[in-house]
Amino acid sequence: MKRKIDINNWVRKDHFNFFNTFEEPFFGITIDVDCTATYREAKAAGVSFFLLYLHKSLAAANQIENFRYRIIDGDVWQYEVINAATTVNRPDGTFGFGYLDFVADFCQFQQNAKKEIEKVQQSSGLIPSGAGDNVIHFSALPWLNFKSLSHARKFGIHDSCPKISFGQVREEGGRKIMAISVHVNHALADGYHVSQFVETYQNLLNNGVVENLPII
Repeated sequence: MKRKIDINNWVRKDHFNFFNTFEEPFFGITIDVDCTATYREAKAAGVSFFLLYLHKSLAAANQIENFRYRIIDGDVWQYEVINAATTVNRPDGTFGFGYLDFVADFCQFQQNAKKEIEKVQQSSGLIPSGAGDNVIHFSALPWLNFKSLSHARKFGIHDSCPKISFGQVREEGGRKIMAISVHVNHALADGYHVSQFVETYQNLLNNGVVENLPII
């Protein structure tokens, strides 16, 4: 489900009209998050740490209205729910794109995600079986503690999907710290909205015990 935004009566009218003319309207920020509690939560429950912090990031993004805006044929639409289009690493060093629907119940999300990951790992293709504008582009670089990140861009395509990348988890003072990079289209979101996402995500990493997560 999505609804069309009346740009002429939108509070972001001037911002949209200004940045929407840019050849490169995206800006990016790299920050550290503390994922100690979520790491312990995943280990205690015997679930995938990657899928748990991915699920929490998607849950956080869905709470930020501006992360659910998309530009389609020159119009702005607000989606009710956004999903994940994520890179999936393969044993041979390549990767493919997987498509994961967001559901609030982590157990169901993980079950669906594992099937999709297995399918991608057993394939040699790149394009996911399903995707659309209502996604966030996710990627993970668990080998690198990066300080900044840029994305390959095809400027002939008017892309408006946020891009979130996760870095290597490192130990600092007994805490699990991870760099994340967040890129958004400036016609749809500003630094304020990125800060809202980061704050919401950090709160979920600290306290967000996921619904129906079985502790073993």
